[in-house]
Amino acid sequence: MSPGFRSLMWYLLHGTRGGPNRRRILDELVRSPANAHHLAGALGLDYRTVRHHLRLLEQNGAVSRPVGDAYATPYEIAPAAMAYLESEPTAHPRPAGIIPSRSGRHGGPALVARPSRGGP
Repeated sequence: MSPGFRSLMWYLLHGTRGGPNRRRILDELVRSPANAHHLAGALGLDYRTVRHHLRLLEQNGAVSRPVGDAYATPYEIAPAAMAYLESEPTAHPRPAGIIPSRSGRHGGPALVARPSRGGP
């Protein structure tokens, strides 16, 4: 597995708010291929949320749909993603090259300092 893919997987699973749900989806796909409806029911997540995470995982090469894009087509975990999950450390250290973001949502500052009021 390439260092770039390892960093990408770390970011998708640990560097974003949706990472824990993406990890749950991958863990479910390790057990057996499944479509979005099955995953939503098995994980207790909204169907649209599962579709969003599957789309991100598919765009980044972590899952695939070998049968095609037809409705209810099952997703499978990609071999490289399976290798990442098998070699993943439990402490989730940040890989080299990943720099934490200093901006908040929509590119704004994460923390805003309040000016002092100068009063008592």
